[in-house]
Order: sequence, then structure tokens, then C-alpha cells
Amino acid sequence: MTSTSENLRTAQEPQVDLQAAGVGATAPTPARRRPSQGGNWRMRLEIALLAGPALIIFVAFVILPVAIAAYYGFFSWSGYGPATDFVGLRNYTTILGDPDFQDALRHNLIIAVLSLLFQGPIAIGLALLLNRKMRGQSALRVLIFVPYVISEVVVGLGWSLMLQSNGAANGFLDKIGLGALRQDWLSNPDVAIWSLMVIITWKYIGFAIILFLAGLQGIPEELSEAAAIDGASFWQIQRSIVLPLLGPTIRIWAFLSIIGSFQLFDLVYIIWGQYIASTAGTSTMATYMVANGRNAGSYGYGSAVAVVMFLISLVIALLYQRFLLRRDTEGAISGSKI
Repeated sequence: MTSTSENLRTAQEPQVDLQAAGVGATAPTPARRRPSQGGNWRMRLEIALLAGPALIIFVAFVILPVAIAAYYGFFSWSGYGPATDFVGLRNYTTILGDPDFQDALRHNLIIAVLSLLFQGPIAIGLALLLNRKMRGQSALRVLIFVPYVISEVVVGLGWSLMLQSNGAANGFLDKIGLGALRQDWLSNPDVAIWSLMVIITWKYIGFAIILFLAGLQGIPEELSEAAAIDGASFWQIQRSIVLPLLGPTIRIWAFLSIIGSFQLFDLVYIIWGQYIASTAGTSTMATYMVANGRNAGSYGYGSAVAVVMFLISLVIALLYQRFLLRRDTEGAISGSKI
């Protein structure tokens, strides 16, 4: 009797078509709305307003001067009036065949390599030391960074006075009984390049230390703590964890150091002057450009030297980017590499 009643109730209830009602059916995918033409123009306008001023400044102060220098490099031009004496590639062939320019380029290479060898290890060691908690940590950071913010003119004049034959350096050696080590620190070609490296290291190592300290702040402390719990010593932690993670910062600093070494001018020009630098073995491409361009009244030749310097720096930058910085930039974009 019960089953008969249930059958009758079921037969009387209305049958609902679930598929027709949309239950269990796949919801239609909403069509993507294409950005309107007005939205595209608005986005382009925003990009132009934000990037336009920087792009204008870059073109006006970088691209345009290089193009003008490249133009005048094809002329024998004294700097007055229009450039009419077209000489083609003669300025460039003269530059590349000049032994003085070759010496200047060799000095730039030596400075670049020695800067990496001297400043890198010292800056990394001091950064690791200053990254630990200690008394007077802030004061030490300020003192180390002070030489970097001092004007190159002040640094050059101060060091030139100290390194003269009768200067403070030789006087100090006499006071401590090491007078036999007295040197002509600025004029002796065998010693002058090392004097320059001491000055450069003292001047710019503060920037490297601050840069490395900033990189160390981005390394999670949990990694070092976990390694210490596992029994790793301080130096093992630095060698196996900290330094590899500091690699991108080290590569950025090395790139800046190399480019700065190839553009070095002010310290050499202030300490050694335009003529003594070549005889002392400390001339650079920039001092060569000024001595043989502006000071010689040959602005066309000086413009050609500037173009050669630009091309050398550009090639170095592109090669460095291709083989050393590429994985850092790719990792920053994709997040797949460290």
C-alpha cells in the first residue's frame, strides 16, 4: 500500500528538465572585451607622458652629442667656424696607430683589472664585517663612505701634496726608520700606476661597500641561522650561502667599476696634469683626448677620440650584459633563476 502511494505521488509531481533549466550545464564563457580604441590611445598617452621627458633628456644629452662628435670626427676642425676640411677616416686610423693612445688604452685596462682585484675583496670583507651587529656600526659606515662624497679636486690635491718627494708619505717613512723606502711616488713610471690605484681604492671603495651592504640586507637571515644550526662555521656560511646570493650585486658593481675605469679622467688630470701623465705611465684615453684634442686645438681629432672611447665602452657593456648580466636580468623578469 505504501509503495503504491509513493508511485502515485511521484507520477503526479511535475518532471523538471534539468538540462533545459540549465542545471549541470556548462556556463557559457564570457567573451573577452577588447580594449577600445580610446583605451589604447589613453594608455599610449600615459606612457608618452611618463617616459617622454626621460627619453628627451637621454636623446639630447647622450645620443645627440655622440652623433655630433661622430660627425666632427670626419673633419680636421679647429673648433671655429664650420667644419669643411673633410678627412674621412684619417683621424680614426691615426688614433688606433698612435703609440700614446695604445699606452693610454693599456693603462685603462690595467686600472680596470686592478680595481676589481683590489677593491672587490676588500669591499666584500668590510661589508661582511659591517653587516654584523657591533658597537659604532653606523659611525663606521659613515666614515668609510666619506671619501666617496669628497670632490675629486680635493682628493687629487690632497694626495698630490702627500705623495710629493718632500711630502707627508716620505716624511712618515723617515720618522719610522724606513727612509730607504722613499720613492718619487708620482713621477716614477714603475710606481705611479700603483700610487694611482691606492688613490682610486681609497676614493671609491666606500661606494662598493655600501652597495654590498644593500645586497646583504636582501639575503634572508633564516638561511644563515639554519646553516649555523646544522653546524656550519661563519666562513662556511659566507662562502656557501652569502656570497652566491650576493653574486648579482657583485656583478653589478664590477660592471660599474669597469665602465668607470675606462672613463677615468679627473683624478689623473688633477694629480699628474696633461703632460706628466703620459711620462709617468698613468695616462688614460680621456686625458689623451683632452691633450690631443682641446689643448692641441684639434677638436675634430678630439671628437674622433671621444667616439672611439664610446665604442670601446659600448662593446664592453654589451659583452658584459650578454655573458654575465643576462642571467640576472632574466631571473628578475621570470623569477626562474637566482
